[in-house]
Amino acid sequence: MDGVVEDRKGTTSVFNGPAPVVAGFPTPQAETEAVAAWLKARLQTDQMLPHEIGIFVRSDAEIARAMSAVELSGAKAKILDHNVEVAPGAASVGTMHLAKGLEFRAVAVMACDDEVIPSQARIEAAADVSDLEEVYNTERHLLYVACTRARDHLLVTGVNPASEFLDDLTQR
Repeated sequence: MDGVVEDRKGTTSVFNGPAPVVAGFPTPQAETEAVAAWLKARLQTDQMLPHEIGIFVRSDAEIARAMSAVELSGAKAKILDHNVEVAPGAASVGTMHLAKGLEFRAVAVMACDDEVIPSQARIEAAADVSDLEEVYNTERHLLYVACTRARDHLLVTGVNPASEFLDDLTQR
């Protein structure tokens, strides 16, 4: 709005962990299986405790996908509510809106499908170009907040066609 253009390419973290993994899948089932395998690896190979893991999705409509992945991994899960209380012995599952202020050793951000993020309903409700720009900015910020909850490992997934926002995470 003020003419300043932000460029996130080349941004470097002060942490020196593995690079984020960004992946698109042909079906929700394939995504669920891949996220479950990733969760198992964090629990077994990296010896993380379940409460050190967060799984975030755009809205309540995608919570079932995240829960399926956790269940398939063999871990327990706690769905975060507005109290945002992490439970010992359970991975935290919640919407991106609830991620702010939290930190986990590992985070999976799932269901980053086209029409999920940015929210198709919000895009359709935009009255003009400036409203549409605001929708894109806030939706992109929402994904950014969820991704930055990861301290050591980040997995971002979606069903193809995946969100155009995932390009921001893969281009350098």
